[in-house]
Amino acid sequence: SSGINAEYGVEVEEVMERLQLGPNGATIFSMEFIEAQLEQLRERVVGSGAYVLFDCPGQVELYTHHSSFRRIVEGIAKWGVQLCAVSLVDSHYCADAAKFISVLLTSLSSMLHLELPHINVLSKVDILSKIGPLDFKLNYYTEVLDLSYLLERLDERVCGKRFVRLNAALIGLVEDYNLVSFYPLNVQDLGCLHRLCKAIDKANGYVYGELEERSVVGLTHSESGVELESDYDRSLQYDAS
Repeated sequence: SSGINAEYGVEVEEVMERLQLGPNGATIFSMEFIEAQLEQLRERVVGSGAYVLFDCPGQVELYTHHSSFRRIVEGIAKWGVQLCAVSLVDSHYCADAAKFISVLLTSLSSMLHLELPHINVLSKVDILSKIGPLDFKLNYYTEVLDLSYLLERLDERVCGKRFVRLNAALIGLVEDYNLVSFYPLNVQDLGCLHRLCKAIDKANGYVYGELEERSVVGLTHSESGVELESDYDRSLQYDAS
């Protein structure tokens, strides 16, 4: 269970009932309500000394173009809290070229809109085999390699030439920015979890903070590609017994 529940001030189901809104509209209204009451959240976050995870709704427009969540992020950052965004996307979208292009565009839009250090994650990689073989190896999708190959998987006879041209334009946009990549998440692979935790902690600055107590020499070796086991690394070791 969460240590802090933002629903103490608003519940989506109640908003839906009182304002006759659908789930999407009620979620947006609730986010705007939390924004207005943000100082109440500050009292429970700042000074706690805790590593705080904000588990946010999966409604994509909150992060791509609606301004309320961005203002919440900006407000929290003013408290001196170091933030990064971690965006999880189901890996089954890799099985469909058009859907994966859509994921790329959504990820890019979120990154530009929120203006935070950003970690994109392809989740549920451990069950990816259940949907059949992918057109390319997994690293093609995580590293977002030459996207022109995706266009070859779009059949003009099925989806039409205009649809293919639209996706070609979207691919060009993603490649022009060259910002999007993904970390795979396999919950059965402890090494995968370790790498993802390290990437997130580096993005939000925790790895460089006072709690980490890493030396300048250790950081220099890390940046040069030499992996040294530190107190931080040991803290992420899992008991496999």
